[in-house]
Amino acid sequence: MRQMFAIVTVFAGLALVTGCERSDEQGTAKPADTTAAKDTHKHADGTTHAAHGDEHEGEMVEDHDHAHDEVSLGNVTIGDMEVELAQGHGEVEAGKESHLVVKLPDNDNGATVVRAWIGTEDRTMSLAGKGEYAPSHDDYDIHAVAPDPLPDNVMWWIEIEKPDGTKVIGSAKPLLTD
Repeated sequence: MRQMFAIVTVFAGLALVTGCERSDEQGTAKPADTTAAKDTHKHADGTTHAAHGDEHEGEMVEDHDHAHDEVSLGNVTIGDMEVELAQGHGEVEAGKESHLVVKLPDNDNGATVVRAWIGTEDRTMSLAGKGEYAPSHDDYDIHAVAPDPLPDNVMWWIEIEKPDGTKVIGSAKPLLTD
């Protein structure tokens, strides 16, 4: 019984660590239905949905809106870069997963490491997510779980590590539930 519990715990932990899994026409994984979206992402709970301008439930989604539920947070300056941000999965809620799309001004084919978390700059009670580069859209998808309770003045914090090792950190106001 203890061995079974340990196995279940390990697999549950792996599911939390891996978060979302993206697949596109250039990747090794494909959507189950080849007539469905060419670019999808899958969550730890097993749900999968279309993203980045693909057909979703019979409707065409604009290419740069990424998915039916993503809302632009606008552009922010991080270091010397003007970075474009969008938030998905609705509004940020305490203890829930949120989605951030980060578009850098320069295309380096995913050589940059982008991380994000919800909360405070010092990451107290926050889990940072590492961006997965989507070459077909030249942006990074990041999933992070908000701390519970949400701190005062909660922000999306974005850390960008360039290929040369330099790091810059910036923030943006998330969409929040009232």
